[in-house]
Amino acid sequence: MARVFITGSTDGLGLAAAETLLREGHEVILHARSAERLPAVQHLLDRGAQCVLGDLAVTADNRQIAEQANGIGGIDAVIHNAGVLSGPALLPVNVVAPYLLTALIPGPLRLVYLSSGMHRGGTTGLDGLDWAGRTTTASYSTTKLQVTALSAALARLVPHVASNAVDPGWVPTRMGGRSAPDDLELGHRTQEWLATSDDPEALSSGGYWYHGQRQTPHPAANDPRFQDALLARLAEHTGVTLGALA
Repeated sequence: MARVFITGSTDGLGLAAAETLLREGHEVILHARSAERLPAVQHLLDRGAQCVLGDLAVTADNRQIAEQANGIGGIDAVIHNAGVLSGPALLPVNVVAPYLLTALIPGPLRLVYLSSGMHRGGTTGLDGLDWAGRTTTASYSTTKLQVTALSAALARLVPHVASNAVDPGWVPTRMGGRSAPDDLELGHRTQEWLATSDDPEALSSGGYWYHGQRQTPHPAANDPRFQDALLARLAEHTGVTLGALA
């Protein structure tokens, strides 16, 4: 059984994944933005799940989240599930937080990053982006292109870690809306499979997945030049590099 850390796991796909994994016998570390969100996962805490607290939009909180997770230890996989759809927090939550937590939580051999089919409409420009989130300088599509590139970069640079990106589909969560046409169950099964299965395909790296099938992402996601430029900007902004993972 695996110990899996899931960001943004008090509702939506993150909560669904946590419920499924715990039911299947895995150990789960939840993440909540604040203590006020804990009642939403009390039923999982009562069954043995653990939880870390912190706002992914705040750099200092990301460091505290990493410290809490490292204090629990023994993490086999991380599902970088948390995300926002709009507003100034797009870059901090959708891109900076996954980067920082990846760098600051050593040890997991499986990393899963939530992307979106909308990443294909993203742009590759990196100039003028407000990584701190004081203003909105990137679209949702662009942040999902960047996190897809982050996943692919890790697969290239850290070959002993299985790093994959997942498009969960447009599913009826709070973010997706009630009228979303995709299957909610299929929306979280792929990331659970990548985080825990011994299937050789699940142990592979560098994939972009949709409902258990490999797909072809935006060409920039697999472009080492774009990946390296993105990593350099993130390292400059955070003061943290991925060097310890190599």
